[in-house]
Amino acid sequence: MQRHRFYALPSQISLPRITLSPDESHHLTRVLRLRVGARVFVFDGEGSEYECEVVALDRRAVELAVIAQCDTEIESPLQMTLAQALIKHDKFDWVVQKATELGVTRIVPLAAEHSDVRLMEDRAPERLQRWRRISLEAVKQCGRRRLVEISAPLSFAKFAEAANDQVKLIFSERGGQSLREIPAQIQSSSTLSLAIAPEGGWSETELKLAADHDFIPIHLGLRILRTETAAIAAVALAQHLFGDLG
Repeated sequence: MQRHRFYALPSQISLPRITLSPDESHHLTRVLRLRVGARVFVFDGEGSEYECEVVALDRRAVELAVIAQCDTEIESPLQMTLAQALIKHDKFDWVVQKATELGVTRIVPLAAEHSDVRLMEDRAPERLQRWRRISLEAVKQCGRRRLVEISAPLSFAKFAEAANDQVKLIFSERGGQSLREIPAQIQSSSTLSLAIAPEGGWSETELKLAADHDFIPIHLGLRILRTETAAIAAVALAQHLFGDLG
């Protein structure tokens, strides 16, 4: 049986009842055409999920009755930030979707010096809203219960200065260690940042900033990967070695 999942803000949840937003109510009533008595699942974006029954239909405010709270652990124990250099919109959309499925905690769009995309300030809110919507749909699809934080675009300098994770990795075609060779203390780390270069690579200034802020240089083998491929490979490998894909 197909499992229909919906998102509700914590403020919309007043146990044992949940009221869906107009958008989610429209999806339930007009797109899925569910009826009173249908079983659905609702997550709050903060880690909780509930099995529910539809008790009242309204295309702007569907009412649900909570049957049970889901208690299986879905999220990775690794708190991972993916700092991805800006790339053409459809490719960045794809990275957001797949990184969400793979369990990243946070995505930071990087306005790197060699990025082939320049996000105009007046378009940034629109793109940010789109990325958050894509990530939300991926959360629904893959069964996660926490929303992925997607920040406004930052320069690498601002990201490096703000990054306070236990371990920070910068992926570069200029060499470095493999993930299997990195120091043993990473094995016990609960927070990790991955910085992925644009197609044009990191600038000398950015590499120096990374070194000054204790980023560990990492490579992904001898083949040259596109930046979107490198991002997903890096996230998957990190989850395999330190998260929940082992």
